[in-house]
Amino acid sequence: MQRMAARVFACLLASERGALSSAELSERLQCSPAAVSGAVRYLSQVHMISREREPGSRRESYRLHQDIWYETFTNRDALLSRWTATLRSGAESLGTDTPAGRRVQETTEFFDYLKDELGSLLERWRKDHEDGPYPSRD
Repeated sequence: MQRMAARVFACLLASERGALSSAELSERLQCSPAAVSGAVRYLSQVHMISREREPGSRRESYRLHQDIWYETFTNRDALLSRWTATLRSGAESLGTDTPAGRRVQETTEFFDYLKDELGSLLERWRKDHEDGPYPSRD
């Protein structure tokens, strides 16, 4: 993660409401609004935060998603699937009887294993936290 995006994410994570305006982020991080803008754009694109309007105001705030880590790692499962498909093709191209092909094949097997284990781990987390890990936003 980019440095400023990591700082904005950490600031939101440590905030009382899990949401702050651009001005609040700039003030707390002692950085320019432009730096905050770029960071929140990146964090929005990777689905780690969302923008919302404060009721009765034109002011936007940025909020962490409720179940941020579950969602992040669920999305990583799809990424791991793409990686393993690419790696599998690479191993076949190199030939699994070559040293390079064996290394790529072992990497493929590792990511397959990780993907399988991550799926069951995320399912256990979801079941254990069906009511959500955070108190209501009301």
